[in-house]
Amino acid sequence: MFSLLPGRLGRYGAVLVALLLLSVPVLAHEGHDHGAAQAAPAAPANPRVAMSSDIYEAVAVLRGDRLTVYLDRFGSNDPVTDAKLVVTLGGEGEIPADLGADATYVVASPKLAGSGPLEILLAVTGPAGDDLLIGTLNRPEAAAPAMAAPTAVRKLVLAGTEIPLPYVVAGVALALGFLLGLAVRARGRMLPVAGVALVLVIASTAFALAHEGEDHGQAATPRATAGVPPSGDRPERLSDGSVFLPKPSQRVLDVRTVLTKASTAERSTSLIGRVAADPNRSGLVQSINGGRVGAPEGGRLPQLGQVVRQGDILAVVETPIIAADRATLAEKVGDIEQQTALAEARLARARRLLATGAGTTVAVSDAELEVEGLRRRREAVREIRSAPEVLRAPVDGMVATSRVVAGQVVAAQDILFQVVDPKSLYVEAVVFHDSDMPSLGAGEASATTTDGTQLRLRYQGTSRAMQQQSVTVQFAVLDPPPNLSVGQPVTVVAPSGKPEHGIVLPRDAVVRGGNGETLVWRHAEPERFQPRLVRAEPFDAGRVIVRAGVAEGERVVVRGADLVNQIR
Repeated sequence: MFSLLPGRLGRYGAVLVALLLLSVPVLAHEGHDHGAAQAAPAAPANPRVAMSSDIYEAVAVLRGDRLTVYLDRFGSNDPVTDAKLVVTLGGEGEIPADLGADATYVVASPKLAGSGPLEILLAVTGPAGDDLLIGTLNRPEAAAPAMAAPTAVRKLVLAGTEIPLPYVVAGVALALGFLLGLAVRARGRMLPVAGVALVLVIASTAFALAHEGEDHGQAATPRATAGVPPSGDRPERLSDGSVFLPKPSQRVLDVRTVLTKASTAERSTSLIGRVAADPNRSGLVQSINGGRVGAPEGGRLPQLGQVVRQGDILAVVETPIIAADRATLAEKVGDIEQQTALAEARLARARRLLATGAGTTVAVSDAELEVEGLRRRREAVREIRSAPEVLRAPVDGMVATSRVVAGQVVAAQDILFQVVDPKSLYVEAVVFHDSDMPSLGAGEASATTTDGTQLRLRYQGTSRAMQQQSVTVQFAVLDPPPNLSVGQPVTVVAPSGKPEHGIVLPRDAVVRGGNGETLVWRHAEPERFQPRLVRAEPFDAGRVIVRAGVAEGERVVVRGADLVNQIR
C-alpha cells in the first residue's frame, strides 16, 4: 500500500506501521494479565482475647454474636469442665455461660455484634479455686464498601471482526500523525514525521497502561511480624520461630504442660537387659528317653499362648525299642508266663487238698501271692514295650514355646515346650564395670522396652560369678503388661546412689529441631509457643534432667511436643 506513495513518504509510512505493531501488545490487553498473580489473602482471624491468672487460662473467640470461651488450667493446660463461668460484657449484666460438648463455654449477647473495644470479665467458680479474668475484646470495625469491578474492554465490530477499541484509537492517532507530518513538511519546517508518530504511540501506550482505575504498581507482600499471630485460625510457624497454635488445635493435639521446678533426686545408671521367666513360676517340658511325638487324647497338641494347668497332658512320646531289646523282652515275657502257669497249677492243687481236708490255708495263700506277683511282673514288662511317655505341664501358666509337631522324632532332653506365668516375669541386666553397678538399697528400678513401654522393677539378686566379663543383676517385674515377652530386650535404669539437683522433665518433652539441636517448647502465651534450646541428660527410663536452657516457673510442653515441633 505504501509503495503507491512517493519514496520518502512511503518509507515514513512503513516506519509508522512498525511502531504501531510494536505497541499492540501494550495497547490492548484483555484479561489484564500484567505479571504473576497475587496469592489469595488469608481469611481474617476471628477476634479473640486471652486472659490468664495463677489458676486459669482463658481464650475468648468472637464468632458473630456468640462468644466461645476456652478455659484451661494454667499449669497443666487441661480443659476445665467442672467450673461455673459467668461473663460480664461492658461492665453491665452477668450472663451465665453454657458448657458445650467440646469442653467450651458459650455466651450469646447482642452486645457482641457491635464494633470497637469491649471489656470482658470472666468469673470462674470451680474445685481448683475461684478467680476473675479481665480482658478487652477488639471487635472489628464495619467493613468499607467494596470497589466496583473493572469495566470490560470495549470492542468494535468491522466486517464481522471484533477489534478492541484501543486498536481503533491507535489507528486514528497514527493517521492524524501522518497527516500532521505532511502538513508540517509542506510548510517547510524540518519536523520528522517519525518523531510525531513516536509521541502519539507513547501517548496511546499510556492510555492502555493506566485505564479503568487499575493500579499496576507492585503490591506489598504481607509478612508475619515477630510475635504477632498471623491472620487466620490455623496453626502456623511465625517469623521468629515461635508457633501460633489456637486453642481448638491444642485440644485436638492434646497439648499438656507442666510448671518447671528444681528438685534433688537420685541419679540413675543405664544397663542392658532382657526379659526372663520367673524360675519359680515357669518350667520346661522335655523327654527323658526320646522317641516319636504324638498328640494326647483329643488329638491336638498345645498351641502358643494356650493357658494350661499343672499336670495337664501336653504330648506323648512313643519310646523306640531296638531288635535286641525286643528279643530280650520277649524271652522275659515267655519266662514269666511259664512261671505263672506253674504257680497257677500249684494254686489249684492246694485248693483241692484244702477241700479234702488234707491241705492248709497257708499253702493256698502262698500260692495266690505267687500267682499275683507273676501277673504284675508280666504287665510291667508289657508296658515297657507299649506304653508311651506322657509329658505334663510342670506349672500353671501359658505355653510360651512349642517346638514339636505330631510325628516328630526327638532326642532325650530336647526342650519341647516352655510354660511361663505372664504375671510373674524377671529382667536380667548385665554390668560390665564396677562404676555402673547400681545402688540397690531402695530395691526399686525401672526399665523401658523398644516400643517405649515402662516397667517397674524390684531388685532380686546379683550374681557372684562373672560370665563373659559381666555380672548379672536380676529384677522382678512389678505388674508386667500383657504384651511383655520372654527374651525381649529392655533398657534398665537403676539408681546409682548419687544425688542430682536440677529440673526433671519427661522424655517426651525433649524433641529434636531442624538442625538436630535439643529443645523444648515453652508455653509463652495462651496460643503461642516458643522453642528453647536446652542441654539435657538421661535421668531414668522415662525422664531427663535439664542442665541449662529452662528456668524455674516456666511452662513447658510435656505432651504433644513432637506435634508442636512439626508445625510449619
